[in-house]
Amino acid sequence: MRFHLIDRVDACDPGKAVRARKLTSYSEDYWEERGGELRMPPPFVLEAFCQAGTWLIMITTERRKRAALLQVGSVAWQRDVRPGEVLTMEGEVDSFGEETAVLSGRVTVDGETVLECEHVMCALIDTGDLADLDDTERLQKMLTRGEA
Repeated sequence: MRFHLIDRVDACDPGKAVRARKLTSYSEDYWEERGGELRMPPPFVLEAFCQAGTWLIMITTERRKRAALLQVGSVAWQRDVRPGEVLTMEGEVDSFGEETAVLSGRVTVDGETVLECEHVMCALIDTGDLADLDDTERLQKMLTRGEA
């Protein structure tokens, strides 16, 4: 199953940083109940951050490369995400090489940190090995409003 946890890339400084967002909705299938309330499973919050990082890599490499998660140095969840909240993912590049990239950053809701992660290491693989390049370009234009 393919799913997208990024609705928009708000800013991208190629090779350096990305800021993206996701509006959560009751209509999505991933909600789990905990303590009588719905919440987004914490791994999905991390996945949203990783997808923002993938867009940073694809924009930086003009869609030639994309990220495949290798490892996460550390992750700390601060609070649950509830339906209707807007996630803001902010990632900064720790290192960017020919074969790997390492990012760190946070996910916030209304300025409140819900997740912090450090040293998220990704392998850089050819984009065409995973997705149609024309489809990837169309999705990038949609997510960036044609700005990146």
